[in-house]
Amino acid sequence: MVMPISRLIANIDLTREQEHVLELAFNHALRKLDLVDRSDPICDLVAKRMIGIHRRGVSDAVALAEMTVREIRAPLFGVLPASLSLRRRDRQATYPACPS
Repeated sequence: MVMPISRLIANIDLTREQEHVLELAFNHALRKLDLVDRSDPICDLVAKRMIGIHRRGVSDAVALAEMTVREIRAPLFGVLPASLSLRRRDRQATYPACPS
């Protein structure tokens, strides 16, 4: 199965090194978001957002992943703390226990 990022960057003029950086960053971002199903529509959103960030001049894999995760979390949940996860494995977000 082709990763969403690979499919999207196929039509962009990038060096092999730039493609590799985007693929590394994409995988890192998906791990941070706890996304395991590459066919999940959110993965396409992550890939598109990451390509946009790369076009703005960010070329470091870790920075790309971190910025993408921040930008994905913000519109979905306001500013989602890092302690909260988009647990797509079970299709439910995980939240800390509410105080009684």
